[in-house]
Amino acid sequence: MRTKPVFTVFVGLALVAGTAAAQSKPTIAVLPFTNSAIGASNAELAPLSKGLADLVTSALAANPGIRVVERDRIAAVLEEQKLSSGGAVDAATAVKVGKIVGAHHMITGVFVTEKSGAMKLVTRVFDVETSEIVSGAGAEETGTTAAIMSLVDKLAAKQNKNLKLPDLPAQAREEHAASAKKQEKVPFQAVMLYSRALDEKDHGNKDKAVTLFKQSLTAFPEYDAPKKELEKMGVK
Repeated sequence: MRTKPVFTVFVGLALVAGTAAAQSKPTIAVLPFTNSAIGASNAELAPLSKGLADLVTSALAANPGIRVVERDRIAAVLEEQKLSSGGAVDAATAVKVGKIVGAHHMITGVFVTEKSGAMKLVTRVFDVETSEIVSGAGAEETGTTAAIMSLVDKLAAKQNKNLKLPDLPAQAREEHAASAKKQEKVPFQAVMLYSRALDEKDHGNKDKAVTLFKQSLTAFPEYDAPKKELEKMGVK
């Protein structure tokens, strides 16, 4: 007669243990990158602020040893709190968002591009508890816009190492390497279309976002990110 209550207790304990385990993982969140593109391209590349944050978030999320806050959640908090979703991010903003989403560390970044196609990505990390920049925890990577996917993947790997996050287990490392190799040929045009789609989505322009996500897929049919976004939006 007591089997059901005992079983219920065990299930409850298992759920609590699972929640505790998830909460014990280092929690990371990435804010939109600051656009420091040089010259006339600055305005054109503005959507890339959100696109790069999404790409870095996805790359870091390959590590099962950490918890990464989804970009949509960050966008929603920025909107709710009337905080900047573009441009330079100060410590107060980073820490405030971090506390709301339950992150231990907030990653902010800057991107610079030149007419030659050169691109530089730089990140820094804020400790949400102390409100201070974590010395030596940021990362930097230089490459070209043509190889933006590889550039972001290398940056995320450095970020994982510099922040002393858990190493990827062998299986996760193999799966991520296979995925990264598949996506490394995504052209910059497709990434820009995807970034513009994210911006339209954040502004509630679903139809425009769907159109841009589909255009991104047309530019590179095997691009996983727009596929996932369309699935989340219930679009086939």
